[in-house]
Amino acid sequence: MAEDRKPVKPADRKANRRGAARLAAVQALYQMDIAGAGLNDVIAEFESHWLGNEVEGETYLPAEAAFFRDVVSGVVRDQARLDPLIDEALSKGWPLQRIDAILRAVLRAGSYELEHRKDVPGRVVVSEYVDVAHAFVEKDETGMVNAVLDQIARQFRADEFVRG
Repeated sequence: MAEDRKPVKPADRKANRRGAARLAAVQALYQMDIAGAGLNDVIAEFESHWLGNEVEGETYLPAEAAFFRDVVSGVVRDQARLDPLIDEALSKGWPLQRIDAILRAVLRAGSYELEHRKDVPGRVVVSEYVDVAHAFVEKDETGMVNAVLDQIARQFRADEFVRG
């Protein structure tokens, strides 16, 4: 019934487009990590073939392209600084290089966004990247993503995570 449908608000549409951009950014970072693909090639490939298109029977949501580009290029630019922060937040004995490449991509993208995208609340960033991780890994690993990003969020956004 048409009466039961809720109209999609512009804010919801923007959130969905950003969620799609986050998912695509993680996939692009994963591809760069595994295949050694270059930044410009990966961005061009995702923007022309993946974002908002159907690939192998899967329809990819339209993504906020500028947000996608910002996250991917920002992670590449800041990776040498982000990786030690992630290593520090990971459990002892599990350095970043020992975890799955897809989880490295999730943690790097989430860490970048926590540091640089102050227009998005920190708790939203953590929650969104836990959701992205959930698309690829089991619940135990999403818990690790939550714990690591929460710890990093408290470093970059202490004011948002003050305990009351």
